[in-house]
Amino acid sequence: MRKTCFLAIALFLLSCLALAQDEDLSKVQIKVSKVSGNVYMLQGAGGNIGASIGEDGIVIVDDQYAPLADKIKAALNGITDKPVRFVINTHYHEDHTGGNAIFQQKAPIIAHDNVRKRLAEGGTAGNFGGVNFPAKPQPKDALPIITFDHDVIVHLNGEDIRALHFPSGHTDGDSVIFFPKSNVVHMATTS
Repeated sequence: MRKTCFLAIALFLLSCLALAQDEDLSKVQIKVSKVSGNVYMLQGAGGNIGASIGEDGIVIVDDQYAPLADKIKAALNGITDKPVRFVINTHYHEDHTGGNAIFQQKAPIIAHDNVRKRLAEGGTAGNFGGVNFPAKPQPKDALPIITFDHDVIVHLNGEDIRALHFPSGHTDGDSVIFFPKSNVVHMATTS
């Protein structure tokens, strides 16, 4: 029974990935929701984006697919005229890192060591029922330039934004992002 359940979940996730890859991203709308304090959520296609927005600028968590970068920037500009200062990747899947090369033109990418490794080399590494989605090697400008082993803290907008590595998560580079002042946790979710 347990193996059947894992197989069903794995097939569901693979079908979702296939649908996302076939999706016409030109039709995607970015929806913005205030979560708590200075933290917002942006929903489009793929992984949800977390955003700390304040006087010091913007920290975004994940950046979805490259073709959505301009729409994401426009949605952020609808909240503030401050620049994106940092991007934190929660793991290496394309729906969380696809916009890295575009955003990194102005803001450094921060991620766990294994996220950089997977984006550089490609391949798979995960823990979800033995199923994971392969990554293609990415160009140098899409690789995180700041990496960490266990955790890192970004001090911005009066918030100590903490990225914590969870080694037995969805991939071997998973991080959970905690915004303690706003009492918000971001965990690489998909809309």
